[in-house]
Amino acid sequence: MQIFVKSIYAGFMIGIGGIVYLSVESKIIGSLLFSFGLLTIVTQGFYLYTGKIGFVQKAGELAGMAVTLAGNYIGTFIAALMANMARLDISSAGLAAKKLDNGLFNVFVLSMLCGVMMYLAIDNYNKNKHIVFIMFPVMIFILSGFEHSIANMFYFNLAGMFDLKPLGYILVMAAGNGIGAKLFNLFVPK
Repeated sequence: MQIFVKSIYAGFMIGIGGIVYLSVESKIIGSLLFSFGLLTIVTQGFYLYTGKIGFVQKAGELAGMAVTLAGNYIGTFIAALMANMARLDISSAGLAAKKLDNGLFNVFVLSMLCGVMMYLAIDNYNKNKHIVFIMFPVMIFILSGFEHSIANMFYFNLAGMFDLKPLGYILVMAAGNGIGAKLFNLFVPK
C-alpha cells in the first residue's frame, strides 16, 4: 500500500511539472521548471515508474512496477482534475493530439530515448547528489521530444482524452521507457 501511495504522489508531482511547463512561454524555462517534479520525487522517496523501471533486477519486481504505473496514473489524473477545476489558463490538447498523430514505432523509439535519460537522471543523482543530474536529463528529454509515459498521462488527462488510443500509446510509451532504461543499465560498463 505504501508503494501505491508514494506512486500517486509521484504522478501528482509530474502533473505539477506539466502544469508549470504549460504555463510558461519558453520551452527552455518550462523544461527546467518541470525538473522540480522529478527532484521532489527523488528527494521525497516517491515511486515514479520511469525512475524505478531501469533498476528492476528480478521478474517478480514487475508486479510492483504495475502498481507504480497505476498509482502514477491516478496522481496525474488528480493533478489534471485540479488544474481543470481551478480553470488554469493552460491547455494540453494540441500537444496531446500531436503525440497521438505520431506512429507507434516512432513513439516507442522516442520512449526508449526518454528511458535512457530517466535512468541517467536517477543513477547520476544517486551517485553524486547534485540537482544538475536531475535537471539536465529532464530538459533534454522534453526539448528533444522524447516520450515520457507519466508526463503524457498528465497531458492526456488534462486534455480529457480517455479513450483506447491514448491508453495504447501510454502502454507503448511505458514499454519503451522501461526497455530504454533497462538496456542502458545492462550494457553500460559499471
